Amino acid sequence: EYINSFYFNKLEFTRFSSSVGKFVGFTELGVKNAANWNKDASLLSVWRAQKETYCQHNIQNWYNNMLTKS
Repeated sequence: EYINSFYFNKLEFTRFSSSVGKFVGFTELGVKNAANWNKDASLLSVWRAQKETYCQHNIQNWYNNMLTKS
């Protein structure tokens, strides 16, 4: 799962989660930002592609490193 959280003053206000597939807001500003960002289909497709680009590309490296550290 790919998660990217946005914080201001140590308070999470918006999060993108690949399992949900969209932005979720946790504060008044975060809800407004999430609603605006979720309207943009091209922006959502970029964020959804991050799971394949970042996570699945590196999973074997992380898995091997964790197994050798035990």
